[in-house]
Amino acid sequence: DKLKEIKEGLYRYYDLVKESGVVEFERSISTFQNWQKQIMNSFAFDLHNGYVEGINNQTKVIKRNAFGFKRFDRFRLKVLLHHQYKNLKVRIN
Repeated sequence: DKLKEIKEGLYRYYDLVKESGVVEFERSISTFQNWQKQIMNSFAFDLHNGYVEGINNQTKVIKRNAFGFKRFDRFRLKVLLHHQYKNLKVRIN
């Protein structure tokens, strides 16, 4: 089972950190334990939010470049058009 293997690896990491004696690393173990389920799932499943973060980043760039738009509806249309046509290599002015 993939999750079992990941959990064993995480516990081996905990043991290595404790053996190292580095105080800063030892304090990080509690954070890892608090987020253990999420950490294990991130290794077990090939899911991420990179696509959504990319869209958000592009929208923020458009927003910075669109400083001075007097009408929100035009700004909104520019964002929607950009995301609709971004794979077609079409430039919307």
